[in-house]
Amino acid sequence: MSIIRSALLYTALVLGANVAMADMASIEALREGSMKKLIFLSEPKPASDVVFTDADGGEHTLAEYQGQVVVLNFWATWCAPCRKEMPALDALQQELGGEDFQVVTIATGRNKLPAIRNFFDEAGVTALPILLDPRQALAREMRVLGLPATVVLDRDGQEIARMIGDAEWDSDSAKAILRALIAVAPAES
Repeated sequence: MSIIRSALLYTALVLGANVAMADMASIEALREGSMKKLIFLSEPKPASDVVFTDADGGEHTLAEYQGQVVVLNFWATWCAPCRKEMPALDALQQELGGEDFQVVTIATGRNKLPAIRNFFDEAGVTALPILLDPRQALAREMRVLGLPATVVLDRDGQEIARMIGDAEWDSDSAKAILRALIAVAPAES
């Protein structure tokens, strides 16, 4: 009896894995325009637990976002492509942000708080948090080698995709990819 039960469990796991692989392949097929630079990992990998801060000095980790799909964007005030894509990230947060999804933007390196606030005001950014990684500890641990860098985390806090360079995060392609990722049921614990 246990052999039959084991065989059924194995078959269910294999079929479940194939469905997940098919889902990811269909999600990858949604990449168009600047989203073609979004590279999906063959295996999810854990995100860092390094602490970053908010504008008031409060400490945070990425674990706070578990249960949500996250677009984690590393940027800097001096980075022209970062500044170019920030309004699109803000629009994405305004449209999709909520219980299931968050855009998390982290200014990494030397970024003066008044400069960040001025830029957000000038660009009309209202929906994104001001989060800081002044010593680049989180960026280093997440292997960020250039800016902007964007990492997509699944509901389990695992990195599933990454992009280097700016993108049109408010494009139909980006929203379709993210809506599909949000629709994927969370992994069973």
